[in-house]
Amino acid sequence: MVDSDWSDWLVRAVENASPEGVAVWYLGCNGFVLKASDGTTVFIDPYLGIGKPPRTVRMIPVPFDPTDVQEADAVFGTHEHTDHVHGESQAPVLANTGADYYTTDSGHEVISEEDWVGEYAVTDDQLHEVEEGDTVEVGSFTVHVEPANDPDAVHPVSFVFEHDAGTFFHGGDARPGEFGAVAADYDIDLGVLAFGVIGNIDDSETGEPVRTKWYNDENQIIEAANEAEIDRLLPSHWDMWKGMTTEPTVLHNHAASFEYPRSLEIVEIGDRVDL
Repeated sequence: MVDSDWSDWLVRAVENASPEGVAVWYLGCNGFVLKASDGTTVFIDPYLGIGKPPRTVRMIPVPFDPTDVQEADAVFGTHEHTDHVHGESQAPVLANTGADYYTTDSGHEVISEEDWVGEYAVTDDQLHEVEEGDTVEVGSFTVHVEPANDPDAVHPVSFVFEHDAGTFFHGGDARPGEFGAVAADYDIDLGVLAFGVIGNIDDSETGEPVRTKWYNDENQIIEAANEAEIDRLLPSHWDMWKGMTTEPTVLHNHAASFEYPRSLEIVEIGDRVDL
């Protein structure tokens, strides 16, 4: 873990906010924090590591130190990859706040390997395994666990957060193929999908550059947005890894002739949008 480049101003801004409905902050990579009008606060995939240079190199600030988080009701992990389930980023939040943690069986394998209970004073009763079809109540949020098509993950899921103010969707790193059920069951007001270019990333074993695709390209993200029928699309992950970064404003052109998304929410790390 490295120190935050931004001190504690972002977590204090979240704690001091009094949204009328639901406020959503982008934490960079694929991380988000949601705060509802009743104060319920949930984190999704917060990642504060720097990757494993020179293979994966973080290109954006570390927005906060997890030990500075004083208010959280739950943390959700979409799948087992390091930038989604990560002890150094997430376990201190659980230890400080008593928040519950929700992820799939493959995510719990990471938790066990990293020994969150022994290393970070997380308790077993804070850790919950979820799968597709589950529903979790967290304060004023009703959270539904839905399928996700991420060919690089062992057991990925997506999450739908329902609130009186609207519905927020987080697709993890998933591509099109599994979001039809989301469109059938929910009216997604604001949805997050991962976006990035195909780049040359050093192979983890040989060290040689390999043509690598981890996220939706320009056409796939619009295809996925139409599959899930997302009204407002917020592209994520495009800012994170050297060799995978891109320019999200190009999506205006790709979306122009499609029914969805009806609008694009282009944000940078630390920005807030509202449902």
